[in-house]
Amino acid sequence: MRSFEEILDIAADRKGGRSVVLADMPKVKTGDEIAATPDRDWLAQMARALLPAGISWTVVEKKWPGINEAFHGFDVARVAHMSEDWFDELITDTRIIRSPPKVRAIQQNAVLIQEVSAEHGSFGRYIADWPSEDFAGLALWLKDRGARLGGTTGAYVMRQMGVESYILSSSVVARLRAEGVVDKLPTSKKGWAAVQAAFNQWKAESGESLTTISRVLAQSVDG
Repeated sequence: MRSFEEILDIAADRKGGRSVVLADMPKVKTGDEIAATPDRDWLAQMARALLPAGISWTVVEKKWPGINEAFHGFDVARVAHMSEDWFDELITDTRIIRSPPKVRAIQQNAVLIQEVSAEHGSFGRYIADWPSEDFAGLALWLKDRGARLGGTTGAYVMRQMGVESYILSSSVVARLRAEGVVDKLPTSKKGWAAVQAAFNQWKAESGESLTTISRVLAQSVDG
């Protein structure tokens, strides 16, 4: 497995220099900032991530003001306790993406957020307390406990919310394969553990966040 510096050099050769590769990295928030993020913002981002499945991102972005309005600003308690009448109204509401499975997933994620918040003070507090050295565990938890948060969706939500994270895009997986970390997209706990160990080693070498390392790996291939 190459060092992070060597992989950064590969990305720099492809992109025109280290400064280009490292420019405009996603912001990583502090634990306090993550903990202070309102529950409704987590639900909104989950919805924003899962709604585009099978359609264009631009459709969701164009409809977003109406989606936000239809879900009452993603009030977690209100969405979690969605009545069947409201559900039926939503799946005929032209302001939103009228997909019954996606609407139900948003409700199920509201239930998850409400349950976690009740136990830990807020959903953000629970996420903030999750160690970055086990981001794989967080990704698997989101897949298991959340609705439609598997694949790269849960990791994308964390990235957008400022959580230190990596996204196993095709480019990142290609670099991990080239480094002998995995031979395919990890689907088992063993595979995820190998990925986490590699990221932890690169983080220890470089002092960079998982987020930056992930973006560098992507750019070393074709990201």
